[in-house]
Amino acid sequence: MFDDPISTLATFGALVVLAILMFGIGTFAKGGEFNRKHANRIMRWRLAAQFIAVVLIVGLAWLKSRG
Repeated sequence: MFDDPISTLATFGALVVLAILMFGIGTFAKGGEFNRKHANRIMRWRLAAQFIAVVLIVGLAWLKSRG
């Protein structure tokens, strides 16, 4: 699985999305001023990271299908 750099990047991208998601859920659960101030910013970071991860995963699937 980790024989090519694109698989490593796709896995890393998915882990980054997971980390941002867990951070966002944690701040949402805690509430408070930090959550009110930064909730939308955290969501935007997650969406951007998720977009990049999906592009990498689709690119990996496309490359693997070509042989």
